[in-house]
Amino acid sequence: MKALGRVFKYGDNVDTDVIIPARYLNSFDAKELASHAMVDIDPEFANKVRPGDLIVANKNFGCGSSREHAPLCLKAAGVSCVIAETFARIFYRNAINIGLPIIECPEAAKGIEAGDEVEVDFDTGKIYNRTKGTEFMGQPFPEFMQKIIKAEGLVNYTNSKRKEK
Repeated sequence: MKALGRVFKYGDNVDTDVIIPARYLNSFDAKELASHAMVDIDPEFANKVRPGDLIVANKNFGCGSSREHAPLCLKAAGVSCVIAETFARIFYRNAINIGLPIIECPEAAKGIEAGDEVEVDFDTGKIYNRTKGTEFMGQPFPEFMQKIIKAEGLVNYTNSKRKEK
């Protein structure tokens, strides 16, 4: 399983309240939420992001509240993967639960710039910056996590297992 896209780059401590500001949480529609993603730090993000694009950030991405809408709106906007030096634990859990792949890789977070085209191989953990011709190694995704991602989240995966019985 792979991701390939253009990079949006952010710094340290990107808070879930910045990923999706509270004033937009009155919607239960993921596409509506996605239209407001990152608006307070990158007003053009929602207009520029394309399916498959990636976010690369520094330390503590997804910190702040336990806002479950944050990874959901990024995924609905088309983000295929988030790479960061570190993630807030609650964001990590919420992202996996909805099937948004995230990878901690400090070297990639430092070596990838906005606009670079990056390919991520979830089977091997290889992160290849096509723009610069550089490679980084993250951790391969375990098979069970890849199944959750392919199913578009933990609830869908669990439901599909029930149907198999």
